[in-house]
This record gives sequence, C-alpha cells and structure tokens, in this order.
Amino acid sequence: MTAPAEKPILEMRGIGKSFPGVKALDNVNFHLFKGEVLALMGENGAGKSTLMKILSGIYTPDAGAIVMDGKEVAFADTNAARDAGIAIIHQELNLCENLSVAANMFLGRESIGGFGYLDDAAAEDKTREILHSLGLDIDPATIMARLSPAQKQMVEIAKAVSQNARIIVMDEPTSSLTSAEEEVLYDLIGKLKSQGVSIIYISHKMQEIFRACNRVTVLRDGQYIGDSKVCDVTEDKLIEMMVGRSFDNIYPPAPGVPADAPVVFEAKDVTADGVVEPSSFTVRRGEILGFAGLVGSGRTELAKVIFGAIPMTGGEMRLDGRALDIHSCRSAIAAGIAFVPEDRKLEGLSLDHSIADNITASNYKRVSSRGIIRKTSVRELVVDGIERLRIKTPGGHTSARSLSGGNQQKVILARWLSRQPKIIILDEPTRGIDVGAKAEIYAIMRQLAADGVAVIMISSDLPEVLGMSDRVAVMRERKLVAILDRSEASQESIMTHAAGGSKSA
Repeated sequence: MTAPAEKPILEMRGIGKSFPGVKALDNVNFHLFKGEVLALMGENGAGKSTLMKILSGIYTPDAGAIVMDGKEVAFADTNAARDAGIAIIHQELNLCENLSVAANMFLGRESIGGFGYLDDAAAEDKTREILHSLGLDIDPATIMARLSPAQKQMVEIAKAVSQNARIIVMDEPTSSLTSAEEEVLYDLIGKLKSQGVSIIYISHKMQEIFRACNRVTVLRDGQYIGDSKVCDVTEDKLIEMMVGRSFDNIYPPAPGVPADAPVVFEAKDVTADGVVEPSSFTVRRGEILGFAGLVGSGRTELAKVIFGAIPMTGGEMRLDGRALDIHSCRSAIAAGIAFVPEDRKLEGLSLDHSIADNITASNYKRVSSRGIIRKTSVRELVVDGIERLRIKTPGGHTSARSLSGGNQQKVILARWLSRQPKIIILDEPTRGIDVGAKAEIYAIMRQLAADGVAVIMISSDLPEVLGMSDRVAVMRERKLVAILDRSEASQESIMTHAAGGSKSA
C-alpha cells in the first residue's frame, strides 16, 4: 500500500488582484510544503511582490483563496498574517540601527518587568537562546549599526524565528552579502529546513536558486507559468519560462578589441590615501574592462577616484593621451567621463522626480538657452532616451520610483548616453534586475563598445565578469593586483588573485 502524498501547508488558489489600469495577478496558483525552500521567480512586474503582499496581509485579493493546513484563511492585516506564522524579510531590512539586537528582536513585543519597566535582561536572554539555536554568535547587547550586512540579515531571520514563523519569505537575501556571507546564510537556511520551517526564496540570481532551493515556481505577467523541482530544470529553461522566449546565450558575442585600438584612458599609480593603493591600468577604445574582487577590495573606491567623487592623492590619469585634472565630479563629466553607481536609488536617481527630470540632469546646457529651459529640447532628449533604451513607461512624466530596477538603470544610462561620453563606468550594472532586463543592459554595453566608448564594468557576479569583459582587472586589499586577458580569465584564476592564494587553494 502506497503512503499518502504529502499535503502542502500553504496553498494560494486562483488568486487575482487588480489596480487601476493594471491586472497584477490573474488566476495564480501557488503551493508550499513543510520544510522546503521554494524559489519564486519572474521578471520585475511578474507579480511576485503582489502575491507576497497578499500572503502577508498587506493586500486583500480580489479573487481566490488562501489555504493553510487544509483550512481557508483570510488575513485582514499584517498582524493576522504574523499570528498565522508568516514572516517577510524584505530586501531593505526593517531594523532600528540605534537599538540593540535584543531590542530589535522584540520590538513591539517587549518584556515588562517590575514597576512597568522594560526587562532588558530577559529580552537579551531570550535573544541569546534563539541566536544560539540557529548557530549564530552575535551579542544581543550589540547596537545594530555596528553589525555587518550579513549579521543584520541573520538578526532579521532570528526575529522571524522568535515570532514562531512557519513560513519565511526572503526577498533578495544576498543582495548585500559577500560570497563567504552567502554560505553562512545557506547554512542557516539548512537549519531552518531541518526545524520544519518553509522558506519562499525570491532572487534574480540563478546560481542561488540551484544552490539553495528545492523547487521553483515561475510567474510571468501576473500569471502562473509552472513549477518544477530544481533538479529537473535547467537555467535556460527557467529563463524561457520567465521571459517567454529562449536565450541561447544571455551575453552578446564579444567581437574582440583590435590590437591597434588606441588607449582612451590611462591610470598610472592612482592613489587615494587610506582608500586606494597605487594602481595602474589602461582601457582601449571599444573595450569592456571588467573589475573583479572581493567586497572591500577597493573597486568602487577606485571608480569614484576616476570620477572625482574621492580625491586622488597620488599618480596621474590621462584621457586620449592628455593629462586629466579631475578635482570634482563636474570636472570628470566635462572631460567625458560618465558613472553609473552601484546604488542607483541612493546615488543615481532622484526617485520622486520624473524620468524627464532624471534624464535632463547633467544635460541642462543642451536643453537651455541663456538660462531658460527649452521644453521642445527637453522633450526631444527624453523621447530619444526612452526610445533608444526601450524604457517601459507611459511617458517622461512618470516618476522614477514607479519603474522596475531594470528601467531605472536605463534612465541613468539615457542621461549619460545623451552626453556621448568617452568612457563610462558601470558599478554593479545588473544588481537586483531580472534576467530579461540584464540581457538588454548587456546588449547596450556591447553596443557602447562597438560605438567606440571605453567601458569599465565593476561586478561581483563572476559569470557576468567573464561573459562581458574583454579583459579582467582584479583588485585585492585596495590595490589592482592583476589584469587577465579574456583567454586566461576564469573563475579560478580571478579568485586566486582576489583572495591572494594559490590555485590549489
């Protein structure tokens, strides 16, 4: 006699949700088993966030039902979902930086001692017990601001455990973690699984899905596309399910850089006290030079020195053979240098302003005459940027905040491309964007190189570095330590230089 099939602890049946002018979810089905890690995948706008907001009580579905343990439930608010054992760990962590780990753990659920005072000792004891059960060595009395991004992530997970969460949603949990810290997260996920906790894992990084998850469910355009065991699906198949078309190779062909291509940019012993040790490299016309290295190796800091955001204290830089005097971002822009920062929301965009405002920033001379903005010139500039980069938007009046990550990145690129830069620096150009948008960004980068622009790309994604770079520069401990030709660059060779070890290590 065969054993009965395991029943899911959670089912979302026929879920529908509409907003003015948009059908976000259309008859979506979703199920989750006890103690499994389920990847929820789809492009930005596929409906993942809306589905999870319904699960957590933020939104009420227009149609369908939520079933837990075989019984239909309805969550009026987030407190009701939390009481049912559902916790969400957002990409932007919801922590109070000025409070201790213990205070954050029991915020809103404080222990009250004699005379109505907070019982901090009891909170610390409970916190220590929970952290210990998860194998975490964090002092409950430590102020949150002193913890690393990885430790903060662990505290959020421990907080969910303290709430007796049976289902934990992790939204892009490794976005701020190093490779070593990711392994700590995976170990913690394994402990949670062994304790019967179920995890819904949202990520755009394919390698994470195959590393951490048991099963994957795919949404596209608000509809359920299918699910599969991770061991039964390939990366190419997942991409096809998400975007509705296949990619033979997400990275466009690299035609190679002619041996006689002129050097556009040269850095010679460039130094910034305490930030960048003397580093030298060149970038040729039409070349994509990828920068790799561990977090903290100085890649971003070197880029900011080139762009004038960090003062250069030694060495020299040349553009087209002429010495550069870069003393500010404005002088770098005037020289023909463009910079797309790692944190597009904090450093790259004015989120509450329109696409038009963001594209015309740094371009006021082009769209004005005698200090007066010419609306016709603005319109032409913005329409050209939207069409050229295929930005998905109703128009230039739309706020940058309302766009997906990929389209936000395109707005920043549109701003710089309108200035026809000689060199463009892209810091983590595809972080937090979906696979379809990644392919479009890669195509834009390759076209820039074909047009003769010198491209510097900084990335923590080694497949991206290898797929897009004509050469790879590796940094370690704030200094450039190696430059590898495309033919000799591999994950092994890059990590050997980045970690300062031998190939056998």
